[in-house]
Amino acid sequence: MSYDQQGQPQHVIINQPQYHGAPPPQQHAMHQMGPPGSQPSADQWMPKPSGINCPPGLEYLTQIDQILVHQQVEILEMFTGFETNNKYVVKNSVGQKIFFAAENSGCCERYWCNNLRSFEMNILDNFGNEVIHIHRPLACQSCLYPCCLQKMEVSAPPGNVIGTIEQEWSILPKFKVKDISGDVILRIEGPLFPCSCCGTDVNFEIFSRDGSQKVGKISKQWTGLLREMVTDADVFGINFPMDLDVKMKAVLLSACFLIDFMYFEDKQNSHND
Repeated sequence: MSYDQQGQPQHVIINQPQYHGAPPPQQHAMHQMGPPGSQPSADQWMPKPSGINCPPGLEYLTQIDQILVHQQVEILEMFTGFETNNKYVVKNSVGQKIFFAAENSGCCERYWCNNLRSFEMNILDNFGNEVIHIHRPLACQSCLYPCCLQKMEVSAPPGNVIGTIEQEWSILPKFKVKDISGDVILRIEGPLFPCSCCGTDVNFEIFSRDGSQKVGKISKQWTGLLREMVTDADVFGINFPMDLDVKMKAVLLSACFLIDFMYFEDKQNSHND
């Protein structure tokens, strides 16, 4: 304890660590909450529900029936045409962030295999914890190898497989959503020509396991003529039943990434050929 000239004690101020850019995850989450009843800001994270028995990190999905997936625009990719690792922000229907997704793939595969490349996808919560892991093996599908169908494996938490998305042999874009036992839980079917033009969305319908009932959809949303022309950074909306198993909600989120890669990822490269 030190004293001033009048003999009064002086308080010692300890230097606090300085953070550059975003605050630490815990402070960031509290900072973005805002006062009760306020409108969510662009950087606000969805409050994490508590007391729910499910894989850690998937609690957010138990209270929503719609997800918005925004691919981030990569400046280097936009100006050079060189494909970079994709990054996505996953939000709820009111714009609160739920997850951040980041692709991890090799530069050689991104260049030579383009949208057919293998990758690992890490999906993180607002504290930076990986809550979902996606594995896509290399399957070089082409006119010469049409039977080399696409497949993705989904784990939550990482290392604990909860389901797969498997492409079906069909003239239409078709996929089976399976659980860990290999049983078909849902089916996804897209249009014959899955391309976005003239302000229209591209819808991939989600059906029950027998295909008799439509239960939701994955929509590639029109983002405007300029953005559609100069970048492959897409925006998707996913709708599913509120009471759907939370693990299947996570697998449907993963299916959105596979659809993006298969049908909408090679736009930028085609502009630079």
